[in-house]
Parts: sequence; structure tokens; C-alpha cells
Amino acid sequence: MNKAGERLYNGLVKENPTFVLMLGMCPTLAVTTSAVNGLGMGLTTMVVLALSNMIISLLRNVIPDRVRIPAFIVIIASFVTVVQLLLEAYLPSLNDALGVYIPLIVVNCIILGRAESYAYSNPVIPSLFDGIGMGLGFTFALTCIGLVRELLGAGQLFGFGILPDSVEPIRIFGQAPGAFFVLAGLVALQNYIKESRKKAGKEYRKIGSGCTHDCMNCKDSEGCSGRFYDENAGKKINRRADAAQAGTQKERKADENTKAANTDEEGR
Repeated sequence: MNKAGERLYNGLVKENPTFVLMLGMCPTLAVTTSAVNGLGMGLTTMVVLALSNMIISLLRNVIPDRVRIPAFIVIIASFVTVVQLLLEAYLPSLNDALGVYIPLIVVNCIILGRAESYAYSNPVIPSLFDGIGMGLGFTFALTCIGLVRELLGAGQLFGFGILPDSVEPIRIFGQAPGAFFVLAGLVALQNYIKESRKKAGKEYRKIGSGCTHDCMNCKDSEGCSGRFYDENAGKKINRRADAAQAGTQKERKADENTKAANTDEEGR
């Protein structure tokens, strides 16, 4: 698979920001009362994510490391402002439905996370497709949640009536608790599929970055961004862990020798 295709597949499946990484929960739970709102929020975020990734990657050798986070926020805020003005001009109903969550895209942890972990240290084209892939994954997740909530909570899909009048919708799915119920159900379904494929001989313990989800025992001193899409990441981590363990053993032996020498001197 080429680099661009790998980036798209990663955002949609391996590191889906909602179902796998559990990022951007605020808009995910708040705006997905309908499929249209979920689709609109996802596409808006995807545009900002792709463009900000591209610009940050272009300027990665210009932005000083000490002020990179404020620089990221300024770049992201600029694109969010442009997108919000376009929505106000051409899609006012969607803009009103999404409300304050459009400006809050500026501090969305998905966008800041991809800027910091990928775009700031990778070329322009892979960074652009990384943003598109993550944006598509976010859009897919929000649309799925919105579809389920709209169908169960209002008996509609994209505003069109689906359920017969004799069927009473479950109103709670259109309210705040319904978002948690649907998200939990979809994540559980995804985990079930992963476990089924794992039993079939396909390994899914590691997401695309090489992470094992065991942060407490992680031996990667360079941080997560140092092993993105490195097939030998696991071997490198093991080598670093072995080196760290060997160094610790040497230090212990040195301490033991020092203590023994001190004891002998005191005995004399």
C-alpha cells in the first residue's frame, strides 16, 4: 500500500479518532442528534484538519520548536474562521445547528494531535492525506452515530421518515444520554469485530503507530511520534528496553561493589 493509501486507511480504520483513539468526544456527543449534523461537523473538521496539516508541514522547518503549539493554534484558527464564514454564507441552517462547536474546532484534540505527532515531522503530501484520512474517519463515526440516534430517536434518516406512524420512537436517543448509549454500542461492535478477526489469525492489538496501549510500561523514551509507521518499531522498543535493563543491572553491580568496598574499609 502506498503512503497516501496507508494514511487514508489509518484514519478510517486503524486509528479512527472516535472509535479507536476516543478523541473529540465533545462534538461527537453533542452534535450527532441527526445524520446531517454529524456529516456536516465531520466534513467541516476534515477540511480544517487537512489544510492545517498541509500548512504546518510546509512550515515545519520555519516554526521554532518552543512556540510550535501557539503557531499550530493560529494556523488552525485561521482555517476555522474561513470555514465558519463560508457556512454562514452558504449553509446558514447547518451553521445554526452546529452552533458554538464550529469555533471549538480550534482546540479539537484530533487536529492539534495530528499537527504535533505527524504533520510537524513529515512531508507535505503524507501530512495532507493523514488529515484527510483522519477527517474521513471522524466523519464516518459522527455520521454513524447520527444515523442511529436519528432513526431510533425520531424515526427518520436524513430528515425523511422511515418508521411507520404506529412505531413510537425512543426519545431518549435524541437526548444527551442517547449519545453515550449509541457510542458505547458502536465501540462494542467494533471491538467484537476486531476480536473475531484476531481469532481468525489477524493481529489487531497494535494500532497503526505501533502503540500497544500499555503506556505505563512503555519503554519508548523518544515518544509515540518517533515510531509512526515503522515496521521495526517493536524491535527498536525491545532493543531500547534491553539496553535500559542492562544499564540498570550495571548500576546495581557498581552500587553493590561500592557498598562492599565501604564495608571492608569500615571493618579494617
